[in-house]
Amino acid sequence: MEHHHHKPGLRVRLRITAARRRAWFSAGLHSTCRKPPRRDPADSVHKVARREIGGGHRRPPRPAAPSSSAFSCPEKFRNFQLQEEYDTYDDEVQFLVQLPFLWSRTKIIEIVAAKDVIFALAQSGLCAAFNRTTNKRICYLNISPDEVIRSLFYNKNNESLITVSVYESDRFSSLKCRTTPIEYIRRGQLNNGFPLFETESLKYPGFVEFDDVNGKVLTFSAQDSTYKVFDLKNYNFLYSICDKNIQEIKISPGIMLVIYQKTNCNVPLRILSIEDGTTLKTFTQLLHRNRKVDFIEQFNEKLLVKQDKENLQIIDVRNSDLIEVNKTEFMTPSAFIFLYENNLFLTFCNRTVAAWNFRGELVTSFDDHELWHPNCNTNNIYITADQDLIISYCKVLKQATDGCDETGEVSSMGSINMSNIFTGKCVAKISPSDPTLTIAPRRRGDTSRSTIRSTVPEALEDITALFYDEDRNEIYTGNSKGLVHVWSN
Repeated sequence: MEHHHHKPGLRVRLRITAARRRAWFSAGLHSTCRKPPRRDPADSVHKVARREIGGGHRRPPRPAAPSSSAFSCPEKFRNFQLQEEYDTYDDEVQFLVQLPFLWSRTKIIEIVAAKDVIFALAQSGLCAAFNRTTNKRICYLNISPDEVIRSLFYNKNNESLITVSVYESDRFSSLKCRTTPIEYIRRGQLNNGFPLFETESLKYPGFVEFDDVNGKVLTFSAQDSTYKVFDLKNYNFLYSICDKNIQEIKISPGIMLVIYQKTNCNVPLRILSIEDGTTLKTFTQLLHRNRKVDFIEQFNEKLLVKQDKENLQIIDVRNSDLIEVNKTEFMTPSAFIFLYENNLFLTFCNRTVAAWNFRGELVTSFDDHELWHPNCNTNNIYITADQDLIISYCKVLKQATDGCDETGEVSSMGSINMSNIFTGKCVAKISPSDPTLTIAPRRRGDTSRSTIRSTVPEALEDITALFYDEDRNEIYTGNSKGLVHVWSN
């Protein structure tokens, strides 16, 4: 599973593994929402620790209440138009990067925006930065001629962009991280960035994981089976965990779940404090013999365990209380997104989205939100900071020519749908069938606008990355042609 978490304008959790690109959970595709929890991450530590020392009362989870922003939502997205178009590729690219495969037009796989700078990463590994004020390309972030950028992470702690790259000089075998303040990128001064984690050997299956919820970085060096934790604010080394028997480490607010190699019918687990690595609890989870483990996930004090052809188990690690969800109701998803603010989690399965609570109850089904891409990639999905709204690239049914009903055929263009997470209702959309949706008119003498060569329907074809800038109230989309489009009112 893939996993990354989201906050306004950035990933809250992102893991990049050497040699192949993936994000956070290795059991399917997972994500956690784009906003760190308002409550103290130490809450999880106290909840687990309280149980260990035998005290403490359990407080019921706060009910998910629709926030006010959900209600103003249709107004917020009214009269959205196509404002700008940026091209990641142009004639200059051949002079700026030496690897010929970087010259070829490929799809945009990731968009990150911060401080009026939009970053677009193409599948080839070429990454361009655009100035949203002047609408010009500032630079390519590939500062070495043989650099292939694999992923981006905006570090809000110091307003800098971290690039994770591989290089031809070592046969693209190990990950290298670099941080550059946004202010320097805006001025095109990329040489003022500096490398991170130079002491670490991040060869496959090694990885680096950025966790914005706890403000930590987790690295794994495969050659000596060592996990290291660093502070995301200043990149200081904090502690290491060295154990060849560790299968996986999952991060939750305040805690880390260490999953060991499973034996015949159980898996040893350990919960650590993320701040200093001290053990809060050690226990063993029973498993069904000879059944594949689909996933083991930790969310605060709840442990989610799912095996092939078995029910979902939700275990409270404080007192071993167990809730089971029938396997016919809960299919193994290709992705999770944990919504820390609302004590819910979203599942993505066969293009459909659903919201669940930790009592194993289906809370929301979405009525007009069929995802365009079957293998849910969270670069195509954005969840707002209040966790009340999901924005996705969705399928559109073709309209019949007689103006009556839909034909049931799927259009080659999709729509950008904004749906309320509490009600499942689609509250707004950018749709190719909307007659009012146009290219925003140019004001005479305005030289800051970009040249838009695409039509509106073309801009809604084959969108491969999506990002919502909550500060500017703008949606950025990237497509298979390497173009970036700006939608706003």
